[in-house]
Amino acid sequence: METFLVLLNIVLISALIFVLIRMQQKHVSFSKRVFSGLGLGVLLGVYLQTVFGADSAVTSQTTDWYNIAGRGYVRLLMMIVIPLIMVSIIQSIINLEKTSELGRISLWIIGTLVGTTAIAALVGIGSSFVFDLNASEIEAGQAESDRGTYLEETLTEVQDLSTPEKILEFIPANPFLDMTGDRATSTIAVVIFSAIVGIAVLGVRRKQPEHAKTFINVVNAFYAVVMRIVTLVLRLTPIGILGLMATTVAQTNIAGILELGKFVLASYAALAVMFIIHLVLIGAFGLNPFTYLKKVLPVLTFAFTSRSSAGTIPLNISAQKNSLGVDEGVANMSASFGATIGQNGCAGIYPAMLAVMIAPSVGIDPLSPGFLVQLVLIVAISSFGVAGVGGGATFAALIVLSSMNLPVALAGLLISVEPLIDMGRTALNVNGAMTSGTLTSRVLKKLNIKRFNDKEAVEKDIAV
Repeated sequence: METFLVLLNIVLISALIFVLIRMQQKHVSFSKRVFSGLGLGVLLGVYLQTVFGADSAVTSQTTDWYNIAGRGYVRLLMMIVIPLIMVSIIQSIINLEKTSELGRISLWIIGTLVGTTAIAALVGIGSSFVFDLNASEIEAGQAESDRGTYLEETLTEVQDLSTPEKILEFIPANPFLDMTGDRATSTIAVVIFSAIVGIAVLGVRRKQPEHAKTFINVVNAFYAVVMRIVTLVLRLTPIGILGLMATTVAQTNIAGILELGKFVLASYAALAVMFIIHLVLIGAFGLNPFTYLKKVLPVLTFAFTSRSSAGTIPLNISAQKNSLGVDEGVANMSASFGATIGQNGCAGIYPAMLAVMIAPSVGIDPLSPGFLVQLVLIVAISSFGVAGVGGGATFAALIVLSSMNLPVALAGLLISVEPLIDMGRTALNVNGAMTSGTLTSRVLKKLNIKRFNDKEAVEKDIAV
């Protein structure tokens, strides 16, 4: 009977995929197909949760098959991340008039990412106070206790790296190893290696132009092929979101969400405030925030469902270039840096909320100015080096809590709602990267204002 029900569920998602394919054939816009995939995925997940239950064998086996559409799509995106970054960065630098532009672009992008992360920390602190969060009010079950033990063990590994060592992790010792994505800092390492190659080509172009011309032709050919692969993969976005959302909703722990509802609400309130701050920054630089929001929503929808900042890089770059009019080099660098540095959600809001929430349980006054200043500074600094120890909200929390001399084990109390909150955090991380790219391009006068304001300037190649 179980096998029959699983087959029935597979037929059901196949029918929905067929609907999305027909929408593409009828030239329905990319944004509408993305949101259709999201809505259908939610309905499919609710059906599995309601009829079979989150922990049933039928749901487990069904979601294993659904992951072919969801996680399979994320794998395809991860497949093209490194080739896309390499050829895009190299080509962008080759097209620079002066190498000094590279320094200004990097400075503005990283400065924006780290600066907004510090603001995100303040937002997280404020949300904790408004909702009166306190870790001592949460009861720990076996899963939470196990998670706390794991975090304490992991902390030992985190503390083995000093801040200079974390920064050294960004420098590629073996670029071929980083091309496999083996290290947490592989993305940044590939960016640095590609930048060095691009700068070297500029030098060769001055002294041996014939060799530079040959290399540039090869890069341009690779770029054309990689971008075609990107387009083909991105067309599968609605199907990927359908599978991801169905699986997420079907396996959501409703009881855990109800028990920790106040923390979930406080987290999403903080995330919403930070999203608004991003839009205010866009408006402050003379751009229409509503136009920006409309154009980035499909990207944020995928980031929300996939919970993968790195996996969203191809969508991020494509939307910045084609929809927002961001300079190609700026888009490539902001998307790449934003996946590992200055993540507003994972490295900003989350660690700050945990610190304020845990402090009273060990007799520390979270309202103390000294505590708050120290917390914001540590969050900002650690957001730059967090990728050196593995990346993600867990490691960001470990670094901040240990630096503040707070017990890291208490962070394990939130294990049941981690996936739900992580969806919003990832979307904010990606939006922070897109905001930094847009503002940097605007400041350096590299933004195509006409394309930004053109409501029809969307992913035209993907929409057909």
